[in-house]
Amino acid sequence: MSTFLFDQIIFGPIKSRRLGVSLGVNLLPTDSKVCSFDCIYCECGWNPRKREKKAVLPSRMEVRKKLEEKLTDMIKNQELPDVITFAGNGEPTLHPEFEEIMDDTIQLRDRMTPKTRIAVLSNATMLHKASVIRALLKVDDNIQKLDSGMEETIRKIDCPSSNFKLSEVVENLKSFHGKVIIQTLFLRGKFKDRMIDNTTESELSEWLKLLRIIGPSQVMIYTIDRDTPAPELEKVNLEDLNRIAERVRTIGFEVQVSG
Repeated sequence: MSTFLFDQIIFGPIKSRRLGVSLGVNLLPTDSKVCSFDCIYCECGWNPRKREKKAVLPSRMEVRKKLEEKLTDMIKNQELPDVITFAGNGEPTLHPEFEEIMDDTIQLRDRMTPKTRIAVLSNATMLHKASVIRALLKVDDNIQKLDSGMEETIRKIDCPSSNFKLSEVVENLKSFHGKVIIQTLFLRGKFKDRMIDNTTESELSEWLKLLRIIGPSQVMIYTIDRDTPAPELEKVNLEDLNRIAERVRTIGFEVQVSG
């Protein structure tokens, strides 16, 4: 299927299902994906199997300059974003200057568009770094991925690097003491002749257990919206998503559903 890459450092604004009018920031290369996951549903496609040259990430100063220019244009056109969202072609917290870039972004936001939120969409694999935790505690929407309560299923869906340990990720998510939003994509289908379904009773039971342990401020549940690199995946219907959401509300958490 047709996937795509973000070809600019600053992209959009776009209308986000979950966040509103979102101005995107891509801290990864504009010509390839760099990620610690290789999710079978990723709209950016697969991670490169082999690189002819080293991946080049935008510098801190380059990001600040491009963001300031874009916000200036949006202010002139009276089109202020609801949120500045760090996403793009992979995992934003892999950038070595992530904390400093967050500080720059907060400074620009406070000066230029003080009502705009700052959000980070992350896969929670870099939470062992103190600088990443510090930076994420400063943003308005710290959104972390948890696609299953079972490590085996995460390995099937998200294809993390070999040193991934779900128990460590959960402990790191707990360290936010509630200042974290958990984001889960539900899907069904087949990949490499294996059936995958993270909506079964056994899956949901384990996932709900981890939500109780982590104690997030909110849970975002959604499903496939765009083309995926694995062609035999199916989106979960809104009725099923709402049933899952009701179970999350029952254990005391706010839920946002995007079908």
